[in-house]
Amino acid sequence: MNAPSRQRPLSVGPLRAFEAVARRLSFRAAAEELHLTQSAISRQIQSLEEEVGAVLFLRGTRHVELTADGALLLRAAAPALAQLDNGVRQIRQSRGRRVVSVTTFASFSSLWLIPRLEAYQRLHPDIDIRVSASDAIVDLEDGELDVALRYCAAERAGAGSLRLFGEVLTPAASPWLVEQAARGDSAPLRHAADLAQHALAEEDDYRPSAQVLSWRHWLAVHGQPGLQPRRWMYLNFTYQQVQAAIAGQALTLARMALVAESLARGELVEPFGPAGRLSVPLVYWLAVSRAGAQRPEVRQFADWVLSQAAETRRALGEADEGPAAAAGRPAA
Repeated sequence: MNAPSRQRPLSVGPLRAFEAVARRLSFRAAAEELHLTQSAISRQIQSLEEEVGAVLFLRGTRHVELTADGALLLRAAAPALAQLDNGVRQIRQSRGRRVVSVTTFASFSSLWLIPRLEAYQRLHPDIDIRVSASDAIVDLEDGELDVALRYCAAERAGAGSLRLFGEVLTPAASPWLVEQAARGDSAPLRHAADLAQHALAEEDDYRPSAQVLSWRHWLAVHGQPGLQPRRWMYLNFTYQQVQAAIAGQALTLARMALVAESLARGELVEPFGPAGRLSVPLVYWLAVSRAGAQRPEVRQFADWVLSQAAETRRALGEADEGPAAAAGRPAA
């Protein structure tokens, strides 16, 4: 006798996880896209497989492959999710609330964008801003996003992206830590070699692309390639390093664009002054989706971001010639 078929409706969450894994053929990529942990994605897929009573993926050591049952479910789920998302967008629009959806990375959101949003929303109280933080470069044409604020080399920025400002690194510390060092509690901070007596906050990222942002790169440029500090403090995110520096726990190799206000307020100081600054070949970019470019509120938000970027360029001492389009076609 056949087992009775299951009639309970499927949850949307596991279906979204399934669709993302099936499209990316990667549990890790799906986790980054949905802002979940990889283990959470795995649990949702396992739950879905139990619900439908079939194995949906063949899991190899280095690859993921859809089964025949998985392919069948994907053909049904992908258009259904797209239709659901479209319906939600129509409902939101019909309720009279205009929403601009922004994707950017966590530290840029925390240190640059969010502190400025209060002023924007005082000017535009009828526009809601939805910020999605991801260190991955998210596809801007997925139908859910309007604006991307990216941090990368020009070839990864995307056609039509506009340059906001460049990247300048500088050692930064709390005034209290610098004063303590000057009184002799540790080595005064006059030269790069003095960092051997201090704690340094370093981003816990060993990707080759991140090495140009590391203390080791800065130390090599300043003639101290083998220097070891009193201790390393490894942290996942840039904003955590900034918090550690403000608290006096360590020096950070700060991204000036993200700490310009903290420097202006005196929460942080540059112990080596302008001589400690180092330009690196990474750039902050603005990109607008094709659909978003047709909506007045998205264009308005993008113009506001560009005006804020002009202020940051002045703080960095960049020639303010206006943002330049990246390689490729101009934005629509």
